[in-house]
Amino acid sequence: MDAALKARALRAGDELEGAPAEEILRWAAEEFGTGLAVAASMAEAVLVDMLSRIRTDIPVVFIDTGYHFAETIGTRDAVAHTYSLPIISASPQLTVAGQDAVHGPRLYETDPDLCCRMRKIVPLDRALAPYRAWAAGSRRAESAGRRNLPVVGWDQRRGKVKVHPLATWTDEDVERYVQEHNVIVNPLLSDGYDSVGCWPCTRRGAGREGRWAGTSKSECGIH
Repeated sequence: MDAALKARALRAGDELEGAPAEEILRWAAEEFGTGLAVAASMAEAVLVDMLSRIRTDIPVVFIDTGYHFAETIGTRDAVAHTYSLPIISASPQLTVAGQDAVHGPRLYETDPDLCCRMRKIVPLDRALAPYRAWAAGSRRAESAGRRNLPVVGWDQRRGKVKVHPLATWTDEDVERYVQEHNVIVNPLLSDGYDSVGCWPCTRRGAGREGRWAGTSKSECGIH
């Protein structure tokens, strides 16, 4: 573990608490340059849009699980067409058919944690391996498990700085930015989905209620 890097992350988290999201993301871009990657789920492109106004050489990582809604893939393609940013689509080692052959069909029902690990966590780990820091659009308001998200923190498992520029934003803050900057939004968010993941495990619902509905699972393990 890089103790100095961890100490720098924790110090920045204290210093930047309460700072505007743009300032937090700008700090990360200036601190790490192309050693920073931004992860995007393509629910909306707020963080991507914000990044594009700061630098255009920092990569955006999208995890193409093989189970995405067509609308999510369309949002990714629209983002790639609109912004002059490198878009990296990280894919699992096994195709859906390959996973079915090895682990049986509908692994998302029989062992959702394993499915998330193979189709989300491992591909993201591989994609983030060259970088010292990464940023995500997670917000404290999204769920009880995210209430203590630091604006800058330490990703212990990956040994990287993790940045949450939007940590303190409310739903209204997101909507305001979308309207002011004409940001691309996944059309599913206008069709009753407040949170969008893989189609087998996402239902219409408020907040994250539609994710893994009917189970005790509330996070895929990425964060």
